[in-house]
Amino acid sequence: MTSLNVLPRPVTARTAPGEFLLDRATTITAPAPLATAAAWLQSALRPATGLPLPVTEEASGPGIVLTLRPELGAEAYRLESGPTGVRIEGGDPGGVLHGCQTLLQLLPPRIHRRARITDERWAVPGAVVEDAPHFRWRGVMLDVARHFLPKREVLRFIELMAMHRLNTLHLHLTDDQGWRVEILSRPRLTGTGGWRRTSQLGSTIDDLTEDRPHGGFYTQDDIREIVARAAEHGITVVPEIDVPGHSQAAVAAYPELGVTGEPVEVMTRWGVSPHVLNTEESTIDFFREVFDEVMDLFPGTFIGVGGDECPKEQWRNDPRTRQLMAERGLADENALQAWFVARVAAHVAERGRRVFGWDEILEGELPPGAVVASWRGMTGAVTAARRGYDVVSCPDDQVYLDYRQSEHPDEPIPVSVPVTLEDAYAFDPVPAGLSGEQAARVLGGQANLWTEHVDTPRMVDYYAFPRLCAVAEALWCGPGRRDFDEFRTRLYGAHLPRLDAIGVEYRARTGPLPWQTRPGLVGAPATRAEREEHMNRRVAAIRT
Repeated sequence: MTSLNVLPRPVTARTAPGEFLLDRATTITAPAPLATAAAWLQSALRPATGLPLPVTEEASGPGIVLTLRPELGAEAYRLESGPTGVRIEGGDPGGVLHGCQTLLQLLPPRIHRRARITDERWAVPGAVVEDAPHFRWRGVMLDVARHFLPKREVLRFIELMAMHRLNTLHLHLTDDQGWRVEILSRPRLTGTGGWRRTSQLGSTIDDLTEDRPHGGFYTQDDIREIVARAAEHGITVVPEIDVPGHSQAAVAAYPELGVTGEPVEVMTRWGVSPHVLNTEESTIDFFREVFDEVMDLFPGTFIGVGGDECPKEQWRNDPRTRQLMAERGLADENALQAWFVARVAAHVAERGRRVFGWDEILEGELPPGAVVASWRGMTGAVTAARRGYDVVSCPDDQVYLDYRQSEHPDEPIPVSVPVTLEDAYAFDPVPAGLSGEQAARVLGGQANLWTEHVDTPRMVDYYAFPRLCAVAEALWCGPGRRDFDEFRTRLYGAHLPRLDAIGVEYRARTGPLPWQTRPGLVGAPATRAEREEHMNRRVAAIRT
C-alpha cells in the first residue's frame, strides 16, 4: 500500500497499471445532482492546464466520470484512474468532492497555479484510492471578531479547508472587541459595534496600543455568499453570537442591554470584559430577533451561542439582577447564565436547530439537544458525554492555533504553551475513559484560531499552516491510521509545494521568517505545568 502523496492518508491506496493524460479531448461527465462538483473540478483544472474540459451528462470518450454510489456512505469515495480515464464514485456529493481533491493531489503541485503552464505533463498515475472519514465534524473556528477578515479571505480560507477535507467552518462573529454580522433590525450592532478606535498590541497590560481604528462587518449578502460558497465545497458554516458574556460590542451599540445602562465603547484591549448582558425579558426579546436573522442566513443545524467566560460581578452587585434571580427561583449566577442560554436555546429549537456552546455551559443545566465545544482541555468532553450530550473536542493545548508553535525565540507574540505540528497530529477528539456509548457522543473535533494577535490574512496563513494540515488528517483518519514520521515526509515532500503554488504563507520548518516575527511585543507564554494548574482551577465546576 502507498499513500500516493495524498493528504489526508487514505484507507487504501495502490498503484494501478497505466496513466491517464489530460488533453483537449478530456471531458468531465456527471449527472445533474453532481453538476456543482463537476463545475468546481472544471474550474480547478482549467487555469493551469489551459484545457476546455467540457462538462457533459453523457460520456463521450476518455475522461473524468463523477458518479454517486450511496452504499459507500457519507463523504466516502472511491477513485480509480488508468489509461481510459478517471472514475470518482462518492457516497454523496461530499464524497465526490473529496475524490476530486484526491485527483488534484495525484497531479503535479503546479495544478494549483492560476495561470496556464505549458511545460508540464498533466498525467494522472494509475491508482485505486478508497477512503472515508473517521469523524463527521472536522472543523476549524475562525475568530473574525477580534480582527476582521475580509470576505475574499474567508472565501479563500474555505477553499483551503476543502483542500484538506474539513467540513465545518465555525465563525466567531461577535465579541467584546467587535460585531461582524449585519442585523437589519438592529443596525447599530455594526454601525457602532463593528469598529473600535484602537487595538492592543501584545498580551500584557503594559503593552503598546495601535492608535488606529479597526473594524468591518459582513453584509447579509456577504454571508449568503460565504454560506453558498462553503456549501459548494461540502462545508457547513456554523455562526456564533456570543452571549451573555463577551458582549461589550453589543452593549456599546445598545447600552440598554447592559447591566448598568451606562454608555461604554467597543473594547480596545484583549481579555474578557466585565460588561455582560442584563437578563431582562426585553434583552431576551432583542436576541430572539437577532438569532432569527442569523438563522435565516445560516441554514445549518447548529447555531453557536457562546456561553463562555461570562463574568458574574455585575450580576452579583446589581439589585435588579438579584431581584430577577429571586423571582425566577435561581440559586446563583451560574444558574442565571444557564437560564439565559436555555431561553435562547428554546427559541433556536423552535426553528428546528440545536445550540452549540463552549464548555462553560456545563456549569449549569444544559438545554436539550445542546452540543458542547470542549476547549479547556478534555474535561468538558468527558463531562458532556457522560451526561448524554454531544461533543465537539477542541482542547486548547492540542488544537489552539493561536498558541505559539515552538520554543523558538522569534515566535511572534508567544501565547501559552507550544502547540507543535506533532501535537496537532496526535489530536484525538475522543478522551480516554468513556464507554462505547459515551464515545459515540463525540461528533469530532476542530482547531480554533483566535485572532487577538493575528491581524492580517498573511498571519492567518502563518498560524494555521501547516498545523491545520495535521489536524485535518487526524480528524479524517482517526487514531489508528497515523504515523507522524510518514505524515511529515508527505507534508514536506509533496504537500507544501501545493501550498506554495496556492500562495499560502505557512510557517517554515526552520521557524518564522523575518517578516513573520513581531519584535518588541511581549506575549503570554506558559509552561505545561502552569497551563494545567490554570485549567484545573477553571474546570473545577464541571468535573464529574
